[in-house]
Amino acid sequence: MKTGPNLLEQDFYPNDNKNVPSPLKFTSPLKPSVIPKTSHQEIFLFSILLVLVFLFRLAFGLCSEIWFIDQQQIYLIGLKYYTTGLWPYFGPDVAVNIQLPGALQGLVVGLPLRIWPIPESPYIFLNFLSFSGLCFLAWYICSRLPQFPRWIIWIWLLTAPWVLNWSTNIDNDSYVLFGSCLFFVGFMETLPTLTINLVPFWLANYLMGFALGWNAQFHLSYILLFPLILVSLVWKAVSRGVSLQEKLWSLFAFLAGALTTYSLIIPTWIQYGFIKGSGNTTQAITFNPENFLSFFRVLLRYLALGCCELPRFIGANTLSRLNFLKENLWVAPFGIIASLLGLFQLVALLLGWFRKNHPQKDWHSIKILIALVFLLIYVSFLFAIKTPAAHTYYITLPLVMIYGFYALSPFAKKPWFTRLAGLLLICNLVFHFGLALHNLPVKSMYKNRDLFVKAIQNKNYQLLGDRRPNTQY
Repeated sequence: MKTGPNLLEQDFYPNDNKNVPSPLKFTSPLKPSVIPKTSHQEIFLFSILLVLVFLFRLAFGLCSEIWFIDQQQIYLIGLKYYTTGLWPYFGPDVAVNIQLPGALQGLVVGLPLRIWPIPESPYIFLNFLSFSGLCFLAWYICSRLPQFPRWIIWIWLLTAPWVLNWSTNIDNDSYVLFGSCLFFVGFMETLPTLTINLVPFWLANYLMGFALGWNAQFHLSYILLFPLILVSLVWKAVSRGVSLQEKLWSLFAFLAGALTTYSLIIPTWIQYGFIKGSGNTTQAITFNPENFLSFFRVLLRYLALGCCELPRFIGANTLSRLNFLKENLWVAPFGIIASLLGLFQLVALLLGWFRKNHPQKDWHSIKILIALVFLLIYVSFLFAIKTPAAHTYYITLPLVMIYGFYALSPFAKKPWFTRLAGLLLICNLVFHFGLALHNLPVKSMYKNRDLFVKAIQNKNYQLLGDRRPNTQY
């Protein structure tokens, strides 16, 4: 039989004439570098910083939009569960007559109201989820890139525009981030060319399964995870240096993780049957040739998930954005500086992909992975009923963040880089502080908090609003 490098080897290893170790064999996995020990005082100060950042994120979320129909409908799903006690068999609305099956969306909003019946309790729980997921991701990236300044990694991951605006406010996309942080850490730890043996192999597989069932109940973009799961499981199955027992144990761990979260979808299938219980989600799949020309738009928006992209969060069009700056002149300089640095970020991430010499040995695997996931997103939109809006592939944000730090890591020790990073972080924080103050009286629940209070106290979710017509819950 003829032997030679297979497709996976060609993708994840450089193409040269040297002997290349097979990724299908468990050769020498990457080893996490030793991170210098920290003193008790540093740990204490770091803990205080984390508390302050959590409170800032919570405050920002409470000041964010809630009266727009999408956010209001998500709140109503949980409020309906709290006020009526009816099991939430279905979750977010995808489109007309299309609704995701599963109880998780109703539970993550409704259960906090049962524990503490105030309008803010779902926000507190959401921010706890997203904050813990981001901290897990930050710890993981610091372990992969020990030479990268940790203060940049932690602050950026917790306060980047796409993170602040989509993981602190009540919206179905906001809950996706927690699951996707778990998924991509677990996924990378199952691949021989990417693992640093930081997470036990069985736990990595469990996290993938758990995250799949988690995200399946919040956003239809969870289908992007299936090809990645397939790569992971097949890679493990064909590995020669692994016993059959280990392979079966890995599969069992994945299925156990999936069952943990899919257990909240199973009651829907039992009650409505598998076809009707799918919420008509198959109708969201249709050939859409109009998205064929969106290649570069998707690419730039994909990479922008990890950059300081501000304009989209201050208005839907140029006029509304200019009006925001006119009404808040004091934040304009901070917004302009952060946006310009964000453009530099985007260019660095785009051009950085072509870099051949890199201090990280797994750079080639990382950049191949980020490219393959982009192609997966692009192709998926050829069969989607919607146009490729950036938030529809928000699920890939953790991977883009990992790639972003890798792309910038060759400059991490340069004084000019740390100065620019510090300037970006400060300007971004100040700008979002100003954005929160602007949104507080006009977009947040505090515009009419009494309406939320009455709906909770009277156990009548319809006092806040009605669910969309023709929804199954």
